[in-house]
Amino acid sequence: MGAYRMWVELKMEKDFSFKLFVVVLFLGVFVTCGFCLEDVDSDAAVYIVTLKQAPVSHLYGEELRVKGHHHHQRHNSKNHGSGNVSRLDKPSHISRKHAHNVSSVSRMHDSLLRKVLRGENYLKLYSYHYLINGFAVLVTPQQAFKLANRREVSNVALDFSVRTATTHTPQFLGLPLGAWAQEGGYETAGEGIVIGFIDTGIDPMHPSFSDNTPERHYPVPQHFSGICEVTRDFPSGSCNRKLVGARHFAASAITRGIFNTTQDYASPFDGDGHGTHTASVAAGNHGIPVVVAGHHFGDASGMAPRAHVAVYKALYKSFGGFAADVVAAIDQAAQDGVDIINLSITPNRRPPGVATFFNPIDMALLSAVKAGIFVVQAAGNTGPSPKSVSSFSPWIFTVGASTHDRVYSNSIVLGNNITIPGVGFAPGTDSMYTLVMASHALNDTAANDMYAGECQDASSFNQTLVQGNLLVCSYSVRFVLGLSTIKQALETAKNLSAAGVVFCMDPFVIGFQINPTPMRLPGIIIPSANDSKILLQYYNSSLDQDEVTKRITRFGAVACISGGLKANFSLSAPNVMFYSARGPDPEDSFLDDADILKPNLVAPGNLIWAAWSSGGMDSVEFEGEDFAMMSGTSMAAPHVAGLAALIKQKFPNFSTAAIGSALSTTASLYDKYGGPILAQRSYANPESNQSPATPFDMGSGFVNATAALDPGLIFDTSYSDYVSFLCGINGSAPLVLNHTGESCGASTMNGTDLNLPSITISKLNQSRTVQRTLINIAAKETYVVGWSAPYGASIKVTPARFFIACGQQQVLNVVFNATMNNSSPSFGRIGLFGNQGHVVNIPLSVIVKVSYDTTNS
Repeated sequence: MGAYRMWVELKMEKDFSFKLFVVVLFLGVFVTCGFCLEDVDSDAAVYIVTLKQAPVSHLYGEELRVKGHHHHQRHNSKNHGSGNVSRLDKPSHISRKHAHNVSSVSRMHDSLLRKVLRGENYLKLYSYHYLINGFAVLVTPQQAFKLANRREVSNVALDFSVRTATTHTPQFLGLPLGAWAQEGGYETAGEGIVIGFIDTGIDPMHPSFSDNTPERHYPVPQHFSGICEVTRDFPSGSCNRKLVGARHFAASAITRGIFNTTQDYASPFDGDGHGTHTASVAAGNHGIPVVVAGHHFGDASGMAPRAHVAVYKALYKSFGGFAADVVAAIDQAAQDGVDIINLSITPNRRPPGVATFFNPIDMALLSAVKAGIFVVQAAGNTGPSPKSVSSFSPWIFTVGASTHDRVYSNSIVLGNNITIPGVGFAPGTDSMYTLVMASHALNDTAANDMYAGECQDASSFNQTLVQGNLLVCSYSVRFVLGLSTIKQALETAKNLSAAGVVFCMDPFVIGFQINPTPMRLPGIIIPSANDSKILLQYYNSSLDQDEVTKRITRFGAVACISGGLKANFSLSAPNVMFYSARGPDPEDSFLDDADILKPNLVAPGNLIWAAWSSGGMDSVEFEGEDFAMMSGTSMAAPHVAGLAALIKQKFPNFSTAAIGSALSTTASLYDKYGGPILAQRSYANPESNQSPATPFDMGSGFVNATAALDPGLIFDTSYSDYVSFLCGINGSAPLVLNHTGESCGASTMNGTDLNLPSITISKLNQSRTVQRTLINIAAKETYVVGWSAPYGASIKVTPARFFIACGQQQVLNVVFNATMNNSSPSFGRIGLFGNQGHVVNIPLSVIVKVSYDTTNS
């Protein structure tokens, strides 16, 4: 029970149901079920059970939304002290005034379980009450079947696993002179907005989250009512006016017996690094020096440096996470009153069932959107194959990863004047040094060690041969697997007094992207096996050997390393990264295409400098550092979450769909040199396999922060529209009733007809008319409409020109006609060009085109 006893040390203020769970675990008896963990059947699993009765947020939704209006006005007022607030605005108002509802919901769950599973063993892990009415419970499949057959129960889903999917990007995105300047400078950018991070936790001591900003004090966000758990790893005082909330959720993981207290921390503390990194990308303080391995790489800033951070840890270093814990985290974040949720996580498998949209995470997020919370999710790192996107629903804003224009590169110049490019945050050498291959410098004891060439153990080497020379080590598959590390090889080189280290790529390491690695010694990693071969040929041809004994008498090869500490900005950017997951959006487990564009857009996700946890173990190369350079759609999502905070700050009354529309319609279609944005198409040699990006690679395009703050026209979509969309899916009516409490009736809508800032038609059968409604949020303006049709179809948009006053609506009619039979996706675009300078970009995607009736042929 050691792993469970640890939980008793938590000081869980206000979280009564969880505290009970902890104490009960400690006692080894379960009040609601009467058994020890050892009693659990071997086939028991965690199930997420949803009930038909509405959750608290739905019961008080109208009242909260009205009160929420005061909160939104307050963001733009000088008086931050006005206290009559909230929904969304002060869910503490829920937790106090309606506390009896919360505890009665929990009691109702216990009563149902007792009734259905009379005298049987089970364990309730969570009562969800705010966004969904339900619970997570450890039961056998037979018990789950009994629960599913109760009339009060709407849905029973098996819990599933999930995984985790900056100094220069503010400049690349034009924030200092653009979006920040519009918001009054970085000193106020994002002020009053709370971003909730469902991730691996946070390092509260990191300067990126300090509220010690003498020039301007952080205000307390009045509408937020979250708490900070206090534990041994997360002591009292860890939170402040910047980091306003921190909790952790691990009941599902603990129940499975895989929670490792030494690595995973039963607290909000980040033992991985990922959560600290994503939080600082979105909302880290401005002007924090990035010092790694003793080298200074500039100053870091989040996208919304004055926004507040609230952390809901539901993912862990040693195992990832589970949906039951993630749903509990989302439920709590919404109840606490966050404005934006960032999910740099995706499911490990495609959800089964009628449609991908009906998984517990997306359903909880639909309720969050109903409560006015903007939700950003990483697209996933499973590209570049089609239909690889792992964020499915139209109410979620899905972000893919692109490059930005800063690169760090170094090179090695050989004695025969050949220059070979490489990577590594390392100083260079001041002159030519002799190259010595590790396998040629072994002492007698290491002669039979097949891995000695990886330089992991200084005692294997003859120091007199290495001293003052460049040690050449082999970068094998063992580095990819983490069995060997660059850090250890550098330690070896230092102990042998080497002048520097050169890592040559083993030919068996194929298609593995090597990120720049911090090195205190001069060093270089040659990422290409072919370039490594060129270096080794030069090295071998320069050796002098005794013809009889074959012993080396002279190392003749020399080289000079040019440093990799200085960035250069010559890269054409942005490009969509090969790993960034692609559309079309899969509607179900049969991989049918949904009429929804995913991803929504791309943002910088590759080689991103951001804060790192002092306990972060996710990257061995950055262990013990305050900053790390990471890549993935996980890094792209918080860029957008931070930019959404700037939009929410400027337009407090925007709906979640309006925020998404502002980001999408203003996205850029061109790289910084004016050429089309390219997408990497292969895992191996991605930079030599690129072609222009389509909407299934980049959505609407590359995020344009400044333009998003002045979008001109907005597409709005309501919660009831999303419900009508779900009702339009074949066989979905019972699921919609179960998850939302809404009856489908006659109001159904196809995905194509949702008022999204894009049009996606998975099957164009001869002809189709699509409407879009635009609202003008700027001054009066006259727009001219232009378009390009997808291959195999023709389109016509009316009106082709219109005048629109502030606050007015305009309906666009778009008629699609198939001109040929074609089953490959093709793409077009509608552009609206205003005479006041606004440009609205609407991507078009048509997959299957049927130009005439083929049923009889």
